[in-house]
Amino acid sequence: MKNGILECSVCHSRLVSPSSKTVSRAYDRHKSTVSSKQRALNVLLVVGDCILVGLQPILVYMSKVDGKFNFNPISVNFLTEAAKVLFAVVMLLFQARRQKVGEKPLLSVSTFVQAARNNVLLAVPALLYAVNNYLKFIMQLYFNPATVKMLSNLKVLVIAVLLKIVMRRRFSVIQWEALALLLIGISVNQLRSLPEGTTALGLPVAAGAYIYTLIFVTVPSMASVFNEYALKSQYDTSIYLQNLFLYGYGAIFNFLGIVAMALVKGPDSFDIFQGLSKATMLLICNNAAQGILSSFFFKYADTILKKYSSTVATIFTGIASAALFGHSLTINFMLGISIVFISMHQFFSPLSKVKDEQQNGVLELVEPEDNHRSRDSFINMAAGANDEATHRVGSDDRQPLLPR
Repeated sequence: MKNGILECSVCHSRLVSPSSKTVSRAYDRHKSTVSSKQRALNVLLVVGDCILVGLQPILVYMSKVDGKFNFNPISVNFLTEAAKVLFAVVMLLFQARRQKVGEKPLLSVSTFVQAARNNVLLAVPALLYAVNNYLKFIMQLYFNPATVKMLSNLKVLVIAVLLKIVMRRRFSVIQWEALALLLIGISVNQLRSLPEGTTALGLPVAAGAYIYTLIFVTVPSMASVFNEYALKSQYDTSIYLQNLFLYGYGAIFNFLGIVAMALVKGPDSFDIFQGLSKATMLLICNNAAQGILSSFFFKYADTILKKYSSTVATIFTGIASAALFGHSLTINFMLGISIVFISMHQFFSPLSKVKDEQQNGVLELVEPEDNHRSRDSFINMAAGANDEATHRVGSDDRQPLLPR
């Protein structure tokens, strides 16, 4: 953006004095015009997310001994972030070796320093994720795996509100109704699900569980929205470089948590490998893979799609927990899942699309110049702002969903 003018990344059309909804409208149009390749990649992301998210609460449950954790949850989170940092470094080295002649080197000091400055906002979601990852273990002490998964779906409504405020994302009335149906489905499943006879923080279990639930819903919702905003606002930066910063911040915050716990409980708690089992190691690998996949969702897809795909994982979690741990699948669970699927169909139905409003800006077409000129990051963020202008774009001109 220069002097209040948005420029198309494909035909270099210029949009003067756009309304505040320009990027959001471009994003809405892009979602309905994605190529078949992008749709296939979206399906792969959803399938992978369903498997990983579905396994996560089960692995946490398997890691408990007599209803408690023998390991330090913060240490597990630190090892998870370290694994993701290692993956980001390896992929960054691999991407750097495939760079073409004339491209700005990814591994140069100037590139790294500049990218670090531009992506400093990633420290915010990294801190929120550090808090949320600890809360995941706490929630497992109050609810069975299927219930934890259903509770996490409450984040969808909070995320929708934050997307509307922070990124000016638009939702139709039908889509808001679909989100309301989602909450109803979750509530139906939650009936009589609180365990009895235990306490937390000196409070009755119901009060302690609801406090944790409130934090468990709001903190990761804020983390997801800020993460999507931070990743897409620097769209031209390599996702592996952005992941290196995000996971690096996360590792630092979790390490500080380990140090703080060592100061409180003594140096024995500083042993990050204490109490780790095979199930815990699998949990670390699963959480790392889940975090890496989420970054592709946030940068190249959509936070709402990410959360709806996590909702599908509830079925897998419920069935697996029933088969492995003897948890019963109640009629409430079955009715809740049915309502959730109706909500998903309604939200993504073509009938729920947001209707376009008349653009208040002025459209000016100019001749295309150098194809390698700089592109505005927020136009690229929407990956469809070129559709906002009245011109045609061939399928070969569209940005790929994943980096080459």
